[in-house]
Amino acid sequence: MDLTVETAQGPGRLVVAEATGAPSTVLLLGHGAGGGVEAFDLRALADVLPAAGVTVVRYSQPWREAGRKVAVSPPRLDEAWAPAVEVVATRWPSVPLVVGGRSAGARVACRWAATHEVMGVVALSFPLHPPGRPEASRVDELAGARAPLLVVQGESDPFGRPDEIRDAIDAADHAGDRTLVEVPGARHGLEPHRVGDDPATRVAAIVGPVREFLTRVG
Repeated sequence: MDLTVETAQGPGRLVVAEATGAPSTVLLLGHGAGGGVEAFDLRALADVLPAAGVTVVRYSQPWREAGRKVAVSPPRLDEAWAPAVEVVATRWPSVPLVVGGRSAGARVACRWAATHEVMGVVALSFPLHPPGRPEASRVDELAGARAPLLVVQGESDPFGRPDEIRDAIDAADHAGDRTLVEVPGARHGLEPHRVGDDPATRVAAIVGPVREFLTRVG
């Protein structure tokens, strides 16, 4: 099921994978700056979690729906995210909401959770810094989310290896409840990329920790 989101930048689109039975949680996910809602990890969550009672909603930002290849600025991403949250909250008013996304979408979710109440945040491949520029850290966005946070990070992610994420979280003031899960052999996209990589194993490495996190915070 798809739902249209009207924004000042044009229409966005919510792709809904309904939970089996009454949902225990709604997980709203944004995509990255270089891809859309069919990214490997986002699709894996939408395929698997509904059977566990989670309604998964993937949000395609207006710039993506308009066919553009370059993402808009962070303030405009945040601006277009707000009406998507409103649509979801209106449609599932009594169901706990967890927000998240991959890469740029994870940053949007963290920034949203800094000023709005949500049950938790799921950050897939959080881009802690641009590749090769560790001094340009975005740890304040991780630390600023005022909700339990799960970070699922590839072992060799050039935007921030798991040890960098861990060190940044540990050094942040008032970081709060933060959980880091490392995906062995994965890069920024989290999808299998080497000969012999098993897609099912990779899906389990992503979905399992998210399912456990949702159970804990829900």
